[in-house]
Amino acid sequence: MWRRCTTYLFALSLAASVSSTGVSEVGAGELPLPNGGYRFVSTWGQEGFRPGDLRQPIGIAVAQGEVYVSDAGNHRIQVFDLAGRFVRAFGKEGSAAGELARPMHLAFRDGRLYVAEYLNDRIQVFSPAGISQEILGMPGSGPGQFDAPAGVDVDAEGKLYVADFYNQRIQVMTSAGELIRQLGETGRTGSEPGRFQYPTDVALLSDGSLVVADAYNDRVQIFHKGGSFLRLWNGSTSSGTDGDRGKFRTATAVAVGPDGAIFVADFYSHQVRKLTTEGEHLAIIGAEGSALGKLDRPTDVAVDNDGNVYVVDFGNHRIQKFAPGQGHRANTQGSNE
Repeated sequence: MWRRCTTYLFALSLAASVSSTGVSEVGAGELPLPNGGYRFVSTWGQEGFRPGDLRQPIGIAVAQGEVYVSDAGNHRIQVFDLAGRFVRAFGKEGSAAGELARPMHLAFRDGRLYVAEYLNDRIQVFSPAGISQEILGMPGSGPGQFDAPAGVDVDAEGKLYVADFYNQRIQVMTSAGELIRQLGETGRTGSEPGRFQYPTDVALLSDGSLVVADAYNDRVQIFHKGGSFLRLWNGSTSSGTDGDRGKFRTATAVAVGPDGAIFVADFYSHQVRKLTTEGEHLAIIGAEGSALGKLDRPTDVAVDNDGNVYVVDFGNHRIQKFAPGQGHRANTQGSNE
């Protein structure tokens, strides 16, 4: 749907108002957020084409003291320091090595940045400096082929996990791009456990279990490291209401924090949810709007080793950073196995 749907990721909205330096901040204790103990720290980016500007940003990864952002509308990757200051950018629109076409979700492993390219139907691997090192996949529906890959993660052995959007499947592949196994049925949507309706992102838990953002089924699914289905949840709680602790409204991205908690970008609820692996709510970050700390259709989330949360605020064309504060609830549940 992302190629054809004008109401989702290709929609434009008002850009955020930021300071002349491109980074806006408030002090500790200001702008506290309800329901989770996270506080707003800073924001950067505004709609545009210059270095540091963003246009429909989608993906994010935090690694080695830097923040990598897929600036999808500008077909490039931008790199910032942890305070949001622009460092460098690489990529331009095209299909040659080093070029990008609608970069989506990102993964960083062992000094390499993995970029899911939605319009080039491939995964491209870069050095931190932006040198293209490898290209995996090609258009198609066969093993190791993609139809608009949206998300990627990589395990310690170098295996790739790819959310293959239009093919309605997750592919698990060797580092060379050879298929190991597949989750879901190629080209067929479904709402049964283990089936998908336009999966958009993946993330690995420490025990090797795989978390999948099953976007248009409005849910998250978790699979054992061997590929068997474990559980799913749609975000609802017995006391919740839609858009608060109610059901997900298009779960576009998943990330795993240092305490093992799962973070979910809840697109049309304009929130990021923090949950245990059993689906218990720990925190809700954000609410609809363009003010500092507010979100307009978040598309991705990343968490650094200190627990700081970085959110891709798609509709406001910016990145927002939040920190755990007083009242913050950590994940206390054990392994998923």
